[in-house]
Amino acid sequence: MTEPNARTDPSFRFEYEPAVLRAGPGCVDALETELAAQGFDRALVVCGSTVGSTPAVIDPVTEGLGDRLAGVFAETTPEKRLETAVDGLERMRAVEADVLVSLGGGSSLDTAKVISVLAASDRSPAVVGRELAETGTIAVPDGGLPPVVAIPTTLAGADLSMVAGVTASPSSGLVDDEIGGGVGDPQLMPAAVFADPELVATTPRSILAASAMNGFDKGVESLYARNATPITDATAIRGLGKLQDGLLAFGSGSDDDETFETLVEGILLVQYGISRPAESTLSIVHAFGHGLTRTYDVQQGAAHAIVAPPVLEYLFEHVDGRRDLLAEALGVSEAEEPAAAIVDCVDDVGDALGLPSRLRDVDGPGQSELPDVAEAILADGMMDNAPAGLEPTNEEIEGVLERAW
Repeated sequence: MTEPNARTDPSFRFEYEPAVLRAGPGCVDALETELAAQGFDRALVVCGSTVGSTPAVIDPVTEGLGDRLAGVFAETTPEKRLETAVDGLERMRAVEADVLVSLGGGSSLDTAKVISVLAASDRSPAVVGRELAETGTIAVPDGGLPPVVAIPTTLAGADLSMVAGVTASPSSGLVDDEIGGGVGDPQLMPAAVFADPELVATTPRSILAASAMNGFDKGVESLYARNATPITDATAIRGLGKLQDGLLAFGSGSDDDETFETLVEGILLVQYGISRPAESTLSIVHAFGHGLTRTYDVQQGAAHAIVAPPVLEYLFEHVDGRRDLLAEALGVSEAEEPAAAIVDCVDDVGDALGLPSRLRDVDGPGQSELPDVAEAILADGMMDNAPAGLEPTNEEIEGVLERAW
């Protein structure tokens, strides 16, 4: 077993320029004030059709923007389509917006970021489509990107991020085959994040529960990732404790203001510092999540709920995984076997949220497909952040999937 420190070298470099963070009930009332302070004049709200037609969500935002509201583009979808971003760019230019305000889940934020990338270049949609098909990404111009302001309504913790997912379908005329990829650059960090628990509370419980496990695991992974830092240790420990309390209360039926304020504070803390220039503290659990959701119709939060316990069991069998810090964060420092207690805590959160615990119970791979899934997981870039000393093999990854089955 390796030493408890996830890092191979106690020295570290922490380069991080986060968004301006505004949080608390009704914080979106200050949207116009914040945009004015940052020099933005005309905002295009980017959201999905449901959010855009739900007064309890869209009205506080449009009212908070006041005279700086230029328009609403309510056409984003979970698929994060390039063609949607192209339409969004046309709308942005039509209303002469100089800032994009993303409202909703990660798909709206990612689409807003892709719109920003497209707006900073004179490349045609056809050229961008070819680039995505050939490289799996879209080049980000050096400067000139319209800023993005994020207003999350879920608990996935995708707000303080420098990356965005993007897909394209043949029906768009931009690509010949279905393609999925991503865009990444420090310029894609939002200019501001408004974390308003009153807006989060408007989201259906099933959607919040499905998104929450993804956010919760960000805190878990930040502690044992090989590029963990004392700064991310501090925010992850505090954030995990808040999320654990908030999610267990939420899962038991609590819908009071305190619960949502706790959840919002926790999700902000666990994602602070995890997406940095040229690196991330997302690790092996997220690699498993990618392996299951990129090819199969498995929701990301459900995938995390299923794989996180067996992945952690596997991790603790081979390395320390900084279990003392995880046990501290989850309130089980006094447990006789901290590793087992940590796994139980993670399992308890998934159970409280009503999420599935077995792969066979979701619309995912068949048992005969697990070797192919294991191969995809091992090739995922997040595996590079596995704890020092952990060197997973294809057979070991397949064994974890069998445990999850």
